[in-house]
Amino acid sequence: MKLIQLPTQAFEQRLKQELEENPALETGKESSDTTEDDFEDSYDAETDNESINAEDINIDDYLSDDETPDYRTQSNNYSPDDDEKSIPYAAGTSFNQFLLNQLNTVYLNDQEWSIAEFLVGSVDESGYIRRPISDILDDLAFTQNIIAEESTIKKVLKVVQELDPPGVGATSLEECLIIQLKRKEVTPSIELAILILEKSFEQFTKKHYKKLIQKHSITEDELKDAISEIEKLNPKPGGSYAGNNRIIEHIVPDFSIKIVEGELELTLNGRNAPELHVSREYNNMLEGYKNSKEKSKSQKDTVMFIKQKLDAAKWFIDAIRQRQQTLFITMNAIMQYQREYFLTGDERKLRPMILKDIADTIHMDVSTVSRVANSKYVDTPYGTKLIKEYFSESMKNEQGEDVSTKEIKKILETVIGEEVKKKPLTDDKLAAILKEKGYPIARRTVAKYREQLGIPVARLRKKI
Repeated sequence: MKLIQLPTQAFEQRLKQELEENPALETGKESSDTTEDDFEDSYDAETDNESINAEDINIDDYLSDDETPDYRTQSNNYSPDDDEKSIPYAAGTSFNQFLLNQLNTVYLNDQEWSIAEFLVGSVDESGYIRRPISDILDDLAFTQNIIAEESTIKKVLKVVQELDPPGVGATSLEECLIIQLKRKEVTPSIELAILILEKSFEQFTKKHYKKLIQKHSITEDELKDAISEIEKLNPKPGGSYAGNNRIIEHIVPDFSIKIVEGELELTLNGRNAPELHVSREYNNMLEGYKNSKEKSKSQKDTVMFIKQKLDAAKWFIDAIRQRQQTLFITMNAIMQYQREYFLTGDERKLRPMILKDIADTIHMDVSTVSRVANSKYVDTPYGTKLIKEYFSESMKNEQGEDVSTKEIKKILETVIGEEVKKKPLTDDKLAAILKEKGYPIARRTVAKYREQLGIPVARLRKKI
């Protein structure tokens, strides 16, 4: 179950770790032409009652191909029962380190440098310093033993705000946007944009365009040009730095779905199916011990170690095979369940689907399906998607048929995309349009779906 929940890249790290820790596990094809079955069966012929210490290890029983060997039933051969935490992440300089490196080019005295370092450490992943100056003063005094004036903090903050990316170190969205505008070449539109943000930020955010035109004695075109400049800015400057504080995992699709001659073809990423085998050298060591006439204590200790490593290697190989099979069976069931969608790419063809639907189809536990859906990606002709995105709730349309809420959201998104932006549609009007299209849902449900899509209310969608 732990292996199933790992995406491809994390699985490779887990495999690498196991190979490093267990010399009885080897990768690649065996050099011998002997098949694995022949290899295992070769120990079935004779029986030996030689035992080792109190463990009573019967070597022939161990080497034989029992129906249920130890490694199939033991759950603690490798790791404890806590969740696997080794996940590969993108390497690189952190966002905070990136800022500190820039500070090295600025002249600051010792106190100012300490303050600047503290301020950089307070920058969040979006690029903001969201703490009041008074709190920063207190923290500097208690944690750094630095007693400074508020004016000094503000002076150093200005230095931090001159770093790249533009807008970093701002204490508010308003300040962030103004910092970016002041970095640009001065034009009438830029000057007006700065004036609007400094003097009429609330009216701007609420899109009270008529009030802005009256207050600043400007034309509609001038306002439109100023707003255009503001819309080009980045409200989250920290997000533009790939190596920021957030841990970023590279997405490697675990599955691929292609359409071949009108039929769906599913493949599992080959990196999930490594060639592994149990070390023949380690098996030969056991064979040598069995055939030796004199068995010293050191030899017995060695054979105990060898048995433990072989147990772990066989268990791991078996677990990987089960992982491959479970991943493929689960994704294949999802693909067949959503066949119409994968053939067309039309999200309106997505059927309502919950974890239990797939669990019942493949006769597995819901938790198994959840582990596959929550951490795996599939490469489709329509983009790479997280598998859990294909699961959704359902509701009845006017014909009493179950339809996916994703289908309704897609239609809602299309309707809003086609609206006249000078007079955007209210939630009441959106509910009426959806009802006309055969989806009788309440206004509050429309509001919920709109928010889930990240679409603002009608007033904030208005454009001049």
